[in-house]
Amino acid sequence: MELFKNLVRRKQVDSSNGEAETRHPQQQLAKALTFPYLIAIGVGSTIGAGVYILVGTVAREYSGPALALSFLIAGISAALSAFCYAELSSRFPSAGSVYHYSYIFIGEGVAWLIGWALILEYTIGGSTVARGIAPNLSLLFGGEDSLPAILSRHQIPGLDVVVDPCAAVLVFIVTALLCIGVKESTLAQGIVTTANVFVMLFVIVVGTYLCFKTGWPGYQLPSGYFPYGVNGMLSGSATVFFAYIGFDSVASMAEEVKNPQRDLPLGIGLSLLLCCLLYMMVSIVIVGLVPYYAMDPDTPISSAFAGHGIQWAAYLITLGAVMALCSVLLGSLLPQPRILMTMARDGLLPSVFSDVSERTKVPVKGTIATGLCAALLAFFMDVSQLAGMVSVGTLLAFTMVAVSLLILRYVPPDEVPILSSGHVGTSSSIKQPLISKTDASVVEKKEAQGGWVFKNKKRRKLASWSIISTCVGNFIISYAASSSLPLPGFVQYSICGVGGLLLLVGLIVLSCIDQDDARHSFGQSGGFVCPCVPLLPVLCILINMYLLINLGAGTWGRVSVWMFIGVLIYLFYGRRNSTLVGAVYVPVAQKGEISGASGNSLA
Repeated sequence: MELFKNLVRRKQVDSSNGEAETRHPQQQLAKALTFPYLIAIGVGSTIGAGVYILVGTVAREYSGPALALSFLIAGISAALSAFCYAELSSRFPSAGSVYHYSYIFIGEGVAWLIGWALILEYTIGGSTVARGIAPNLSLLFGGEDSLPAILSRHQIPGLDVVVDPCAAVLVFIVTALLCIGVKESTLAQGIVTTANVFVMLFVIVVGTYLCFKTGWPGYQLPSGYFPYGVNGMLSGSATVFFAYIGFDSVASMAEEVKNPQRDLPLGIGLSLLLCCLLYMMVSIVIVGLVPYYAMDPDTPISSAFAGHGIQWAAYLITLGAVMALCSVLLGSLLPQPRILMTMARDGLLPSVFSDVSERTKVPVKGTIATGLCAALLAFFMDVSQLAGMVSVGTLLAFTMVAVSLLILRYVPPDEVPILSSGHVGTSSSIKQPLISKTDASVVEKKEAQGGWVFKNKKRRKLASWSIISTCVGNFIISYAASSSLPLPGFVQYSICGVGGLLLLVGLIVLSCIDQDDARHSFGQSGGFVCPCVPLLPVLCILINMYLLINLGAGTWGRVSVWMFIGVLIYLFYGRRNSTLVGAVYVPVAQKGEISGASGNSLA
């Protein structure tokens, strides 16, 4: 029972600033970012070398000439999560991003798992990107094995291990850049991202000219626009959805934004829109240059230009791929120290990670730890087989953001943790409860007065069960619709029907009942308001659950090992050192009265 209470305890935010309780000066980050910097982070973290490779594979195997539609549908799906991120990040600007939201709305147990999954995502993501830079760099210098011997890959004799010194060196360089300051590192990312965007614009402009010159041969095919059918195009959308992963890094920088209510929604929305437009335009041009079945799956863009006599374009496109990889590497390593810092502030990780440099206003210790782990992985391991684990962390985060938004709108927390210092929040180190058993009677008397309290409780209970119903329905539909369920068609459709019924009932109830008025005074006001609630977050949950379930048993097996390690750390360290140990939860309306009564009794 005590363990369950630990798992569901929630931290509170200060309604005046949307953040947790006041912190020590050495834990303050610099307010240095505006929305142009956020766009650089969002675009730089999203557009990787995948666009230079992914278009060929998806067009050949799934979409055909409808590749641009696949990117459009995937972009719309990603926008569902972006809308949820935009509201929560502007209302609760914290470096913890979705970990922070989960801690506020769901509980400490789920928040820990999300934070632990994000640590895995950013570390493996950075290592995977770093391992991909060396081959592209070697192409710029004349082909494979053209890098200096000290940077080239070498196989350790007697072991099936290929070390990559170039990847480790690049991680150390990026880590040093991140330690200098957030504004400086973001400026560098903006420069690299701009170079990559110019390469993509070159592909679009010159490719369009070639298409008009040759008559768009890729679209003049007897197989039509959908050679693999609409289902093939949708399968292509599910594949390219992961090309949009990265814009969530913007939310991780929320605490360092000067005007989070305005700049965070702009940064998230504009970066996602720009990425979607670039993806679609490159797709339209490349599919028009070369028939989908003739595309090179490894180098589709450079091969298309070479086929039209522009051999030198291959070097420019390879340079763009290198720039994109460097930008994504920086974007992968940028958020993790801030996740570590926020978890350490809450007591779930050692306090060393919460220290912020007085000179640079950067969590230097967490940044160095992140860089060392990523560099070691990139040096010793080919982590491409672990890349699916990155998707687990991202999709779990997207799902929790949508669930947190539903809770904010319909059942925002109506209790606050009271600690013996009189603080409301999570940063006090004193573990004794503020109120005694006799003080709790004040709450009971107040709750017994007035019929509106009972009505509000009934509405909150109904909304809570409806949110649970939609989540369970989404899970059942996603699992039954996945190809991993070895059941007859009739049984599978019946299970889908049950899930659809639960989803429909929950969605109808949420659409009919009023949203909670307390949401207006919870966190900061005046930020972005997500439209189409509850439909939009419910669709977001459905899409992300479907993608999660279809990641494969191997990926989930590896993630389960990491999660098990995280559970052990939480049980033996996090739950015992949490800043909420000893907190007593009281209704918001009675907070002041109880604190006053307790203060008199303690005096």
